[in-house]
Amino acid sequence: MGIFSAGNPWVLISGLLGNISSFVVFLAPLPTFIRIWKKKSTEGFQSVPYVVALFSAMLWMYYAFVKSGAFLLITINAFGCVVETIYIALYITFAPKQARMFTLRILLLLDFGGFFSIMLLSQFLAKGSKRVEVLGWICVAFATSVFAAPLSIMRQVIRTKSVEFMPFYLSFFLTLSAVTWLFYGIFLKDLYIAIPNVLGFIFGFLQMVLYAIYRNYKTVIEEVKLPEHSIDVKKNTVMDLEVQQEEALSSSSEPESVVAHDQNMNGSCALQADEHDQHQTNYNQREKILEFNSNPSQLLVKCEA
Repeated sequence: MGIFSAGNPWVLISGLLGNISSFVVFLAPLPTFIRIWKKKSTEGFQSVPYVVALFSAMLWMYYAFVKSGAFLLITINAFGCVVETIYIALYITFAPKQARMFTLRILLLLDFGGFFSIMLLSQFLAKGSKRVEVLGWICVAFATSVFAAPLSIMRQVIRTKSVEFMPFYLSFFLTLSAVTWLFYGIFLKDLYIAIPNVLGFIFGFLQMVLYAIYRNYKTVIEEVKLPEHSIDVKKNTVMDLEVQQEEALSSSSEPESVVAHDQNMNGSCALQADEHDQHQTNYNQREKILEFNSNPSQLLVKCEA
C-alpha cells in the first residue's frame, strides 16, 4: 500500500479532517501553559493528562509505522508528541518539588518503560500480521480507557449543574475528531482505528447534550454559599452589638448601685442623728425637772429678783 493507502479519496479527506480537528485538540491546553509561563507556577494543575496524551501519541505513531498506509495517522501524532513534550517540560520547570518528582516518575514508568516494553515485546513475540494485530488491540484498550476519562467531568457537571469545567468548543472538537477518525478507520478498513472512536463519538455527543442542558444554570457557589456567608456576618454583628450593650449596662449599673447604697447610708445616718438629738433633748428636760424638784428655792429666788 502507498502512503495514502490504495487510492481511496475518502481516506485522504477523512484523514486531513482528522488532522485538523486533532490539531485543535492538541492546542487546547495552550492558554493554560501560557498562564503557567507568565505566573511561573502550575497553580495546582495536574500533569497526568499530558503524560497520558504523550503515551497515546507515541503508541499510535508506532502502530502506524508497523501497519503502513496510515501516513496521516503518523503526521498528527508526531505533532502531538512534540506539543505534549513541551507541555510536560513547562510543567516540570515550574511545578513544586513534590509534583515535579511525581511527574518524572510516571513519565519514566509509562512513556519510557511502558512504551519500550510494548515495542520490544511486539518485535520479539509477534511477526508480520500478528504484530499489527497485537499492537492494534493494545491501542484499542488504551484509547478506550482514555475516551472513558470524560466520565468524571460529566459526573461533575451533573452534580454541580455547571459547565464551567467542560468548555463547549473543546467538547465539540473532541467529538469532531472522533467522527473524522472513525470514518478514516472505516474507509481504511482498520477496525483498530474505528472501534475506540465510536466510544469517543458517544462521549463527545453526551458532553454537548449536557452543555445544552446546563449552560444557563448558575454555579452552586453563587446560589448557596454567598447568602449563607452574608447571613452569618449579620448574625455575628448583631451578637457583638448585644454583648457590647450588656457590658455597657453592667458597667453603668455598678455606679448607680454604689450611689444608691451611699444615699441609703447617708439617710440612715441622718435618721440616727435626729433620734440622738431628740433623746438628748428629752434627757435635758428630765434633768431640769429633777433639778427643780430637788431645789424649789431657786425658782423662788428668781421670782423674787
